[in-house]
This record gives sequence, structure tokens and C-alpha cells, in this order.
Amino acid sequence: MNNLLEVRDLWVEGCTPGGDYIPIVKGVNFSVKQGEVLALIGESGSGKSTISLSTMGYARPGCRISKGEVLLKGEDVMLLDTQSRRELRGTRIAYVAQSAAASFNPSLRLNKQVIEALTLCGLMQENEAIKHVIDLYHRLELPNPKTIGKRYPHQVSGGQLQRLMAAMALSCSPDLLVLDEPTTALDVTTQIEVLKAFKEIISRENTAAIYITHDLAVVAQVADQIVVLNNGEAVEQGRTEQIINNPKHEYTKTLMSAVRQTPSIVHIYKEKDQQEGIHLLEVRKISAAYGPLTILNDVSVIVDKMESIGVIGESGCGKSTLAKVISGIMPPSTGEITLTGSVLDGTYRKRSREDLKRIQFVFQMADVALNPRQTIGKILDRPLKFYHEMTQTQRNQRVEELLELVELSSDFADRFPGELSGGQKQRVNLARALAAEPDVILCDEVTSALDTVVAASVIKLLESLQKRLGVSYIFISHDLSTVAAFADRIVVLYAGRIVEQGPTSRVLSPPFHPYTKLLLSSVPELRQGWLEDITATEEARSGIAKDVTVSSVGCSFTDRCPMSIKGVCNTQIPPIQRPVGGHEIACHREIVELNKGIYKAEFDEFV
Repeated sequence: MNNLLEVRDLWVEGCTPGGDYIPIVKGVNFSVKQGEVLALIGESGSGKSTISLSTMGYARPGCRISKGEVLLKGEDVMLLDTQSRRELRGTRIAYVAQSAAASFNPSLRLNKQVIEALTLCGLMQENEAIKHVIDLYHRLELPNPKTIGKRYPHQVSGGQLQRLMAAMALSCSPDLLVLDEPTTALDVTTQIEVLKAFKEIISRENTAAIYITHDLAVVAQVADQIVVLNNGEAVEQGRTEQIINNPKHEYTKTLMSAVRQTPSIVHIYKEKDQQEGIHLLEVRKISAAYGPLTILNDVSVIVDKMESIGVIGESGCGKSTLAKVISGIMPPSTGEITLTGSVLDGTYRKRSREDLKRIQFVFQMADVALNPRQTIGKILDRPLKFYHEMTQTQRNQRVEELLELVELSSDFADRFPGELSGGQKQRVNLARALAAEPDVILCDEVTSALDTVVAASVIKLLESLQKRLGVSYIFISHDLSTVAAFADRIVVLYAGRIVEQGPTSRVLSPPFHPYTKLLLSSVPELRQGWLEDITATEEARSGIAKDVTVSSVGCSFTDRCPMSIKGVCNTQIPPIQRPVGGHEIACHREIVELNKGIYKAEFDEFV
């Protein structure tokens, strides 16, 4: 079979502040056949996205393609004029970005955006284009394919939005798909839904794809071959089974070991010295809403000193809203929050400076959280000036100490955020939170945008700081493996309610709430064939690709639960089951039933 795409001796250079050009992609070669998926893997800054954009004849501002060939069906993309390259993009080569939510215009209906390439390129009239994309919606297994395009982006889920973006990319029947971290921001169940759709559509359309990711378990599910990148060089490439099972290069082995060091979810148990009876933070029967839409419902959580609480659940379950309520960014509609016994005001504007400094927030997107026009020193100086009575000399000294705390050298104080990697930016975010000398740090998806190796180093840093400073964490994540390795206790949220909570070892081993079991079974494994295996299970058939229904009269998980009791689960709020001390499960099923597993209604028994 002839190669659909060939990249030969590709060199890309970046411009330094002094005006000199240095190589950032160095002599990369690879090829992709029709119907194949090639994965580009490596740490942040390894050149993955730069190479993928080069396949479209595009270089970011400040970069230039200095050498090499990119042959699409034998035609060199680099030799095309500007107009021809523009026509190439979106028609013969299509790009699916990491954040579908950021890529769609929130003020336009979905159909208008999905058909844009078809109508702008004059390939179809509007009515014909809409019929064409509705057919794509069917093939991508989107719900209500005839009407979903009439909605606005905010009216569909993250997984649906990512598949709608895939429909936009596929609308012109491209030869090559470029998928840039398309599932990184998705929770585990939505990720399965999107991966399955991508894999099926690539096979059915017989197109080729370049898949960029730092999640090696995802690579194992979708890729036919892998190119491993380090500092702009392809250090190893080969078939997926060979790279995963028998890597040759030391760097590849490092990447694989970073995945394999993730502890077993079921058997993990971390011992930590806890000071019994000291409740640092208490969230009591909190409810919160955006207008008429209830997001949190009767949520209660306790955080002790030097404790890490993991909050898990799918996108939209209320994790980030809980953090906003605790920090005072969003006032609760009912309930209260206490800090060492004192009730906090619901809004941060009415909290004392002392209360504000004791609870700090580290946000998900480090790029957005740091002012690009200020140096790191200025960014860290601001909370020091606000919370502490220090002279400029004292603040300068403290900035150096904060950088040392997060394992960055003092010369970072003179740098700008744009000069830092993703992991370094997140360390600066953490240093800014530490500047207040808090008791509790709210970590909202702080590792979700980081590659495996960098994320592991950030987690290690958080643990080190906890031992050194005695700080507590509320760690929000959709990465269950990270939560399992880090948290002392876990809170499982679904549709704004806590369905299970307790010590990590208890929550991540039977008995499970059926929703917890679905989340755990949806964590990708570093082996080929896992995606096909998981989508064939009873949990997946019942719970994946189903809309979340918020219910005030019964259990919201009823429609997705393989153990649902008709006439009970859909009409009554579930009672709290307590299998052992500190472990709570909100379910109508008895503990003995939850221990046994999936209920098979046709056989009237558990298996």
C-alpha cells in the first residue's frame, strides 16, 4: 500500500528574543498509510504539535519550516503557494483541536459552524450540507442527529462537542485527520465514547490520522504506529505493539515506566499520620445553583489537617463548583462552610483577609491563570503585598524562597510566563498560592494538561510540600489513577450529589457504588484491545454515552445503572449504606448486593 503522507527530513526553527533562529524540530521522518493512525508522543515541548501543524504547511508565529518535504499523495505541501495551502486545510487535511469548547463560537448554532468549510469552499449548498453533516452525526453516534445541530455549543456535553468537532473535520472527506490531544480534557467515560467514535469513523472512511497525545494508554487503543519525540527529535518509532511491549530507547522506557508506576487502583492504600478530631474545614449540606439549574445538592465534606481529599466524577458533576463555593467565588444557596469551627461568609468579598489567605486556589489552565505581561517575580510579589506586611527587600527574598519551594531556580523571577513550560507554569501557580501561607489549597485539575512525566513530578512536589508545610489539599480531577496515588480520602460526585465517599482504599475496592465502579472500569489500560474489551461490558453498555438526568425525587444515576430497581431508584432518594467506618455509599442496594456486582434482571441474580 502506498503512503498517503510522507514527512522527510523535516526541520523547524524558532526565533529567540535576540532574533536568532534555533532548531526545534530536527530532521524528523515518518509516513502514514491510508486507514492508519500514527501517534506522536513525548513530553511537553518535544515538538508534537509543531510537527502536526507542519503537515498542513503551517508554522506558528516566530517559527519557520527551514527544510524538508511533506508529501500528501505525492504532492509536496511545502511547494504550494499560499492560496493552495489555504484550500488544502479543512478539505484535504483537517485539524481537530484539543479544546472543542474553545474552538466553537458560543453565539452560533452548531450546524452553521459544522457546515462552514463545505459552504465556504463551494462544495455544497447549505441545505445539502446540513443533510450531509446529519449523516455524519449518525455515523458518530451523536444523540438526536436531526436536531442536535440546532443547539448552541453550551447546550451539549463535552464528549458530544468533541464529536461535533470531528464531524466538522470530516465534512469535506479529508485524506488526513490531525487530532491534537482530542481527549485530554475529557473524563474517563466520555473519553471512551469519543475514542470509540474516532476509531470507527477512521476505519469506515478509510482516512489516515496523526494522533497527538501524552496519554500512552490512549495511544495503545487507537494507534497503528508510534513516533517517540524528545527535544524535537524522533528517538524511536515502530508498530504500537513493539513500542509498548518492547521499547528500545532509554527515553521511551522512561515514558513507559512513568505509566506503569501508576499504582493499582484497587490495591492502593496510603498510610498518613492524621490528627484525629481536628476538622480543619467542614462543608455542611451545601447546595448551589446557576439560576434555576441546581449544580450541587446537599453536599457535606470534611477536611482534616495535612489531609488530601480527592474529588472525582464526570464533567458537569459539580467538582469545580464545589471548589468555587469553598473559596467564596460562588455563594451557596443553602448550607454553610466552617474553617476551624468558624463559619465563613458565602462570598469572598465579605470574608476577612485572614480567611482569604487560609484557602487558596490553583486553577486548571496555567496559561490563562498567569498574566503574560508580568514577570514571575511580579506575579508572586502581589499576594505577598496583599497578605503580609513586608518591605520590598523582604518580598524579594520571599519570592526566591517560594521559587525554591516549588523547585525552580531564583532566575525564574525575571522570566515571563511565555518562556516557561506547562509544568513550570503550574509550579508558579502553586508558588503563588503558597505565598499566602494557606491551610487549604484547592487544586482544580492541576495535572490534566500535563504529560505523564511532568504530572508525576507535580504530584511528588505536592506531597513534599504537605510534609514540609502541613497544608491540606482538595484535589479535583477526572484522572482516577492520579487521585488513587495522591488522596487520603475520596469523594465521588454525580449530578451534584455525593454518591460515595471514604478512605481511598475503601472507595477503590468493593463494595462500590455502581457509578464508582463505572468510573474505575473506564480508566484506560496500557494494552491494545482494552477499548474493545471495556465497551463490551455490562457497565459500559448501561452507563457510557448516556445523558445525565438530574433528579430531585430519586437517584440521578438510575437511567445509567445496571443495578437499578424499577419503582424504587427512580422515586426515592437513596439511603446511606455504611459498610465500614468512614465509608459511605448512597444506594438502595444492600452492601451484600454491591459486593457481588452486576445485577442481571433476565436471570434475577447477581454475577
